Amino acid sequence: MITVHHLNNSRSQRVLWLLEELGLPYEIQRYQRDPQTMLAPPSLRAVHPLGKSPVITDGELTLAESGAILEYLVQRHGGGRLAPAEGSPERLRYGYWMHYAEGSAMPPLLLKLVFDRIERAPMPFFVKPVARAIAGKAKSSFIEPQIKQHLDYLEGELSKSPWFAGDEFTAADIQMSFPVEAAAVRGGLNASRPRLMDYLQRIHARPAYLRAIERGGEYGLLS
Repeated sequence: MITVHHLNNSRSQRVLWLLEELGLPYEIQRYQRDPQTMLAPPSLRAVHPLGKSPVITDGELTLAESGAILEYLVQRHGGGRLAPAEGSPERLRYGYWMHYAEGSAMPPLLLKLVFDRIERAPMPFFVKPVARAIAGKAKSSFIEPQIKQHLDYLEGELSKSPWFAGDEFTAADIQMSFPVEAAAVRGGLNASRPRLMDYLQRIHARPAYLRAIERGGEYGLLS
């Protein structure tokens, strides 16, 4: 039996969604973030040394990293579903987006989250102006332009096909859902990029997505 070690408001929601798309049985082991630090609880280190989610166990296998988990589940349990045919141009695009999601799209969004928190964090009054100035400069000169560049790129790519790897929905769309949802919450994604907004509407309407949300519980990136 596949067990998903599921942290609320995290990337592990994608794993639940994939499992629902594939119709595979699975169990959920739930973990809650610390309300102050928003970090995963120490108990997750008993499953994987980094103590982060997602992690799955499947028999004797313990596997972390959302991209690796999705690729494993599709290859091991997918039966040819949710991945383009080997050797096809779509398969190359599929592999690209599986890695792009965390390797390129998420870093500036994560930096935006960190510097937003620095601006809002309580601190001595004599430090606050300096910290806010540094955070504001980092966001305006580097982080926000990077996010804009990525969103413009993604909007253009969705003009080529309805899904990221081509004409068919694949696990690459599940992998890409997290950065696109994060961009809608904190990265400035709005109606000015209609293809990305349409993509969000289409994935949020999928029955398997809705079942995964119901089973997974709290998910703050829903727009």
